[in-house]
Amino acid sequence: MSVVLTERRGAVDIITLNRPRVYNAIDLELREAMQDAFERFDADDEASVAILTGAGGNFCSGRDLKAARRGEPSYRSRDAQVNAFTRRSVRKPVIAAVEGYALAGGFELALSCDLIVAARDASFGLPEVRHSLVAVGGGLIRLPQRMPYHAAMMMALTGDRYGAGDLERWGVVGRLAEPGEALDAALELAARIRLGGPLAVRATKEIVRRAFEWSGEDEAFDAQMAAARPALESPDRDEGLRAFGEGRAPSWRK
Repeated sequence: MSVVLTERRGAVDIITLNRPRVYNAIDLELREAMQDAFERFDADDEASVAILTGAGGNFCSGRDLKAARRGEPSYRSRDAQVNAFTRRSVRKPVIAAVEGYALAGGFELALSCDLIVAARDASFGLPEVRHSLVAVGGGLIRLPQRMPYHAAMMMALTGDRYGAGDLERWGVVGRLAEPGEALDAALELAARIRLGGPLAVRATKEIVRRAFEWSGEDEAFDAQMAAARPALESPDRDEGLRAFGEGRAPSWRK
């Protein structure tokens, strides 16, 4: 059976990490299959939102350390590393639906998504320092941008695990769900996102994700207009305004 499963529900792609016997630990095969699934999703005009989740009651426990000890690389090439989902993301929104463990590279994978829905009993952490490793999958970069500095430092330096409630209080987890219901809650959130115009949603994601890259308001305002222009000049903009005036749901072209 494939180490990554894909399922289409309406316009939502569900991408499931499928190595449950090792808590969906990431080896090279899984990483490449996941990357392929995200690239297919992003290229498919019929898909508007993706949900990333894990099989067997856990999201992802991080890098497969047994594979690492065997000498298996994380990526086949530097180009593959630079263009990986965890570094480049995709144009469309991605929601992480977290049950059980989201640890080490698994937590970093969740942080690579645009939104996180988590079961109340889910567990998050960056335990790399306890193994004399460093979390270089984006966690040490993204956490200080998304939660209080000292809380991020506490999590990173101690390697302690934290509950979904802690992450929700710090603003990292956007919605809590009952155990076993994270995917259903993510599907509900995806349905709300799909109410927006697809081009506007993509432009909004790009602007929010890149906001920290721009140095100063002048550069930011110019850059956001470049990102927003395809949506603002599309027929969907006129349709959105007409639908509002007529008191009906819009019918998007894109």
